[in-house]
Amino acid sequence: MRILIATPEAVPYVKTGGLGDVAGALVKEFRRRDLDASLILPLYRSIRDKFTPEPAGKSIRLWMGDTAIEGDIWISDRSPVPNAYFIECESLFGREELYGPSEGDYPDNALRFSFFSRAVLEVCLAMDIRPDVIHCNDWQTGMLPLYLGGLYRRSFESTATVYTIHNLGYQGIFAASDLKYTGIGKDYFTPEGIEFYGRMNFMKAGLIYADLLTTVSETYAREILESEFAFGLEGVMRKRKEDLYGILNGIDYGEWDPAGDAALPQKYGPDSLDGRKHCRKALIKEAGISNEKAPIFGVVSRFSEQKGIELMAESVEDLTSMGINVVFLGSGDAYYQNLLTDISARKPGRVFVRTGFEEKLARLIYAGSDFFLMPSRYEPCGLGQLIALKYGAVPVVRRTGGLADTVCDYDHLAARGTGFIFEDYTSSALKGAAKRAACVFVDKRRLARLMREGMSEDFSWEKPADAYLGLYEKAIKRVRDES
Repeated sequence: MRILIATPEAVPYVKTGGLGDVAGALVKEFRRRDLDASLILPLYRSIRDKFTPEPAGKSIRLWMGDTAIEGDIWISDRSPVPNAYFIECESLFGREELYGPSEGDYPDNALRFSFFSRAVLEVCLAMDIRPDVIHCNDWQTGMLPLYLGGLYRRSFESTATVYTIHNLGYQGIFAASDLKYTGIGKDYFTPEGIEFYGRMNFMKAGLIYADLLTTVSETYAREILESEFAFGLEGVMRKRKEDLYGILNGIDYGEWDPAGDAALPQKYGPDSLDGRKHCRKALIKEAGISNEKAPIFGVVSRFSEQKGIELMAESVEDLTSMGINVVFLGSGDAYYQNLLTDISARKPGRVFVRTGFEEKLARLIYAGSDFFLMPSRYEPCGLGQLIALKYGAVPVVRRTGGLADTVCDYDHLAARGTGFIFEDYTSSALKGAAKRAACVFVDKRRLARLMREGMSEDFSWEKPADAYLGLYEKAIKRVRDES
């Protein structure tokens, strides 16, 4: 089986969030099994500066409406098959950011990623690649299944497409006038096609035209059938309900394991938590925590409404009154960054906020916090809680999406579980879960057992990869039966 994973980002090359981790880890698992699997993504400036891809000696040229765009094909790690193909186009991808600066998205993103979606297929033709399956990811590749099923079907008669929704809240919605850049006819711009309340929706294209659909947890697969979580696409999701599968993300334990993490002041594992005490002391020093005997709640997050930052801001005054320290690391909406920074200024020694992203500090928060807070409004899968479990930071989460699928609520009578779960999206519910956690914190033996329970969980990529391979085979069979 020849697998091509089309994605706007992937580790180790480039990432802005969980999608990058997932795409990179999945192809790594496939290649560990000696499968013919490769990535294909844009050649951003950051990739070109940091890595050493090589020109393949072939170019592509596409008319995107009235605009002719040329690009070169680059390759990384040629043997035995390339780990990654890159589409080089300086005018579209040679920029500081992937999707846009902090002020907003690039105004030509419709052109950039409709070109990318078509260019994936052009690269296959130029390099004489005929994938059995192309695995598309999020809105940036949403147009690819449409192109394959229309303009390129004769060239890819036996190629199936699987489309993964990493977050339905980000759909790639553009003005109707941007249709001219896609190279497709107005007959696609209908309510049954890619039209969405008078605008153009790239994710909707993927949802309609891909052979099979996946999302990143079983609970989220059920949630996005409802209007609360579907962001206007519940009708499309319900029509394709039988083709939608929830496959829980994994994490790469070669990358995330406190027993081998060189960034930590001391390594540790579930059999010996002594090293964790050193990490906790280092975090206390870094964050300037004044009461080291009080529980530490860590947050490593994008600062956005989805992640429950407003809920945390509403609750943090009461949490500190309960004797809890809170350490924040993240970036995002300026409003939330300023809100948290103001709170930390009023609560020195109790609330610490670092804006931006620092890999070493993030790992120290996972390793040094007693608890890890994720009160998300919605969470397709979530990687933070999976990393926290492995590092022994007990998750305190809201029951939604992948959080519900990965954290087992602590039973105080049986003294079993892996974290603390609350239901309602309210400050009082969050504080209730935090209080339950703080009660366990005072019993060091019980807390250590709880940490070890979480550290022993297995969220590696082995099972998810098996599930994806099964779906690839199903999609391939469907295409070949219909051809």
